[in-house]
Amino acid sequence: MPSITNSKNIYTLAIESSCDDTSAAVLCNDKVLSNIVAGQKVHEEYGGVVPELASRAHQQNIVPVVEMAIKKAGITKEELNCIAFTQGPGLMGSLLVGGSFAKSLSLGLNIPLIAINHMKAHVLAHFIDEEGYDKPTFPFIALTISGGHTQIIKVSSFFDLEIIGETTDDAVGEAFDKSAKILGLPYPGGPLIDKYAQLGNPKAFPFTKPKVDGLNFSFSGLKTNILYFIQKKVAENENFIAENLNDICASIQYTIIEILMDKLKLAVAETGINQITIGGGVSANSGIRNTLKEAESKYGWKTYIPKFEYTTDNAAMIGIVGYYNFLEENFSTSDVVSKARIEF
Repeated sequence: MPSITNSKNIYTLAIESSCDDTSAAVLCNDKVLSNIVAGQKVHEEYGGVVPELASRAHQQNIVPVVEMAIKKAGITKEELNCIAFTQGPGLMGSLLVGGSFAKSLSLGLNIPLIAINHMKAHVLAHFIDEEGYDKPTFPFIALTISGGHTQIIKVSSFFDLEIIGETTDDAVGEAFDKSAKILGLPYPGGPLIDKYAQLGNPKAFPFTKPKVDGLNFSFSGLKTNILYFIQKKVAENENFIAENLNDICASIQYTIIEILMDKLKLAVAETGINQITIGGGVSANSGIRNTLKEAESKYGWKTYIPKFEYTTDNAAMIGIVGYYNFLEENFSTSDVVSKARIEF
């Protein structure tokens, strides 16, 4: 394999295929040259991601998406120094498509292969060199919020990340989407709750905040509370949802944000670290982003909110972790296995 020289630019091809988005990116060192994402509309009619359909769509998308990423970056595949790919966590069939492609191309080009933890990539996406965005310094607290994960992570270095709090049941993204489904909103419903919440009164309807010890979260009780509340109100007035949609969404979003902020405040108190970052698909939520920015003046925190395109699943975040692993020569062999669940 080519020797590593820090005197030249390092070109990383990154591949992300953990769920229903096929993404490829090319980075020059820590700067993104291209970040292509192909979504899958096929799942909308099912109200959620269908794993078998997702893996088939990845097979159709992977070659054109990678070709487009390399072309847009203005380089040839022969100039690549390494290939980083999502090893897990995620849907097994989807992961296998990206992993198999990455292994084959790595062997064909005779360049290093680097397996990446998807959730660590959400945390470290903040280190992409992006104009107008500051990078956190170590140590910092990271809140990762997505459809499958809710975690508070203490980040001491690029390779020292410790989960100090996580959900005991459902993830925050699922709480948003299931609440939207209860309200009859189409999938994915989380962004729609955010949209309607901006027009409503966040304190119109009080919902239960689960009591969970320490820095852990629970959202199943909140979902049940919302379901029973809606059922009761609709039984009294069949037009209740339509007449109060903005206020309902605002109240749901307000409660979820309160739950997240209560745990973040506790994490800051326990660790003494007041640098906070967010990552994961739910960090695109405007209410969460605004509340976190307000915390800078309210609590004296320094907060870091990623560029919108780096919040949802994308290959650029895989690439930045790949780049730092390349510098340390943390390479994977071709027998590395994709994993639906992976140790953090």
